[in-house]
Amino acid sequence: MVIARTILTIIYFIVALVVIILALIQSKDDSGLSSTISGSSTNNFYEKNKGRTREGKQKRLMIILSIVFAILTIVLGILYLA
Repeated sequence: MVIARTILTIIYFIVALVVIILALIQSKDDSGLSSTISGSSTNNFYEKNKGRTREGKQKRLMIILSIVFAILTIVLGILYLA
């Protein structure tokens, strides 16, 4: 049990570091009030294929790693209580 807890803790710290790095390099999505005034349309080629860009892949990886981080938090909490 101690070996599994140690391995999961190491994975937990690696996932945490990757999530922090991805959060720091992620670009800002919100264009704010300027898009409201200028009438920016979301029905263009870039918006339809946003998931295939580098930013889209980073965002997807961030979501997946955040879910893994949350699951590891729960599992490690249970293991440290036992």
